[in-house]
Amino acid sequence: MATDAIGGETPTLFLRKATGLVRGWSVRDSIIYACLATNFVTLGLYEFTFAGPAFPKGQFITATLISGVWVSFLVIAYAGLVVTIPRAGGDYVWQSRILGSGLGFVLAATGWWFILWLWAPIYGNILSVQLFQPLWATLKWTWPAGGAAWFGTNNGIFIVTLITIALAGVLVSLGMAGYAKIQRWFFIGGMVGFAVVVVLLLVNSHASFVSSFNLEGQKLFGVHNAYAATNAAAAKAGYTTSPFGFGPLGPTMLLVPAFMFFLLWPNWGTTLYGEVRGASDFRRVFSGMFVGLWMTVILTVIFFLLIAKTVGWGFYQNLNSLDYNLTPQFGIWPYPFMFAGWLVHNTAFQVVLILVLSLWFFAWVGTLFLSSTRVIFAAAFDRVLPDRAAEVSERRKVPVYSLILMLLPAAGLAAVYAYSTTFRSYTLDATLVIAVTYLGSAIAVVLLPFVKPDLWRASPASRIKLLGVPIVPVAGVVTIGLLVFNLYEWLSNDNYFVNSHDSLIYMGAMYVLAIVIYVIARVVRRRQGIDLGLINKEIPVE
Repeated sequence: MATDAIGGETPTLFLRKATGLVRGWSVRDSIIYACLATNFVTLGLYEFTFAGPAFPKGQFITATLISGVWVSFLVIAYAGLVVTIPRAGGDYVWQSRILGSGLGFVLAATGWWFILWLWAPIYGNILSVQLFQPLWATLKWTWPAGGAAWFGTNNGIFIVTLITIALAGVLVSLGMAGYAKIQRWFFIGGMVGFAVVVVLLLVNSHASFVSSFNLEGQKLFGVHNAYAATNAAAAKAGYTTSPFGFGPLGPTMLLVPAFMFFLLWPNWGTTLYGEVRGASDFRRVFSGMFVGLWMTVILTVIFFLLIAKTVGWGFYQNLNSLDYNLTPQFGIWPYPFMFAGWLVHNTAFQVVLILVLSLWFFAWVGTLFLSSTRVIFAAAFDRVLPDRAAEVSERRKVPVYSLILMLLPAAGLAAVYAYSTTFRSYTLDATLVIAVTYLGSAIAVVLLPFVKPDLWRASPASRIKLLGVPIVPVAGVVTIGLLVFNLYEWLSNDNYFVNSHDSLIYMGAMYVLAIVIYVIARVVRRRQGIDLGLINKEIPVE
């Protein structure tokens, strides 16, 4: 590796002649990854618990379809960037080449590196409420002390988050090809589990569900007449929801920023496209994200329709409202798939169903670090970060030190998160920061034809036109509208829980950290005879 000047030679801008990464993924793998990134089960079900009580007049199906259409423009914009510069690193590579090396590094390092450390407890909490808590409750296990509720304690949060970090680290260390195999089979298993839930809700009546809910609620949690008790508790708290249907548009639009917490991520895999076959083919790249996004939209709509039919829409939202108001009916998060399993009065079946549905999490957990490692790798390959972060293992083609830069800080912050409620409030704006990074890329794709005209003309994206107008920059404009709308609502409306003053200060400190790292890198590399300002004039080699 050319890390220093040799004799009279000037050090090269890039770390070496080739990245060392290989194209180990197919379009099918990218479709599955996009569907998992917008994970209806792990993220969607979790988000619905808050969205309904926060915006009771909004209509879920309408908001889902509006969100899907709007995010489709983001998919077009990102597909244009991928085929123009199909390299590992995604947002960092595009923004550093179009907007400038410093701005590109600051936005990408904050949005893809520092912030993902804070997502480890979020992933861990989902593992807790969708696997450990329902499993412990179903089996009536009372160890550790407190049984299922223990996983919501400080110790429980810390242990489950460490498990999550370890799982993500192992999956990423398998390399792209190894991860793809695991992802594929876990995704298939998760879909089978969802299909079972669909059948259960489809063939059973509302009366059957009420009877089953009352029976299992009494048996597992000791709550008498649980269905009526849930409705009564919600009414006592003053909560009412709108009937299931379509419209009105105004209140429904307020659900869109809430649904972005799971639908905004079909492009999560774009940092990996230096390792995806066919990355220069617009149709294949677009399909990878678009199909994954709309698979999630379709699964979401099916879920809503079946919930309305069998569970009852008002009851489902009443359950959510109790959790939202910190008065959960059973003391744990109201996992709707656990309730669907109650339609079969057999403990073994209920346990197996919970385990099979947990494959959605295990297929998804690698997304915590996989995409981020490629951003760190790309910055190191450009000489902004230490050279070692761009080293790739010979066998699995994994940037090992980039992975370590995700694992160790995430584990340390997991401890702080678990035992400090103050620090937990600092993490509330984590999603907002990623959206800001996306906004940088949306601006970049609009500026691309003007800032890099030769690069744009050579790009397959420049040939995608409607009525003679290139659609990729137009999609970038629409994407800017989507992101600005969401950022405005998140920052101005308390119901989204992401406009915390302390959290904004913390996130601002993360941007400052990125600036400091970049400034230090500029100084150090200049002394080595490398001008990092030239990065935006060069495309990284493969």
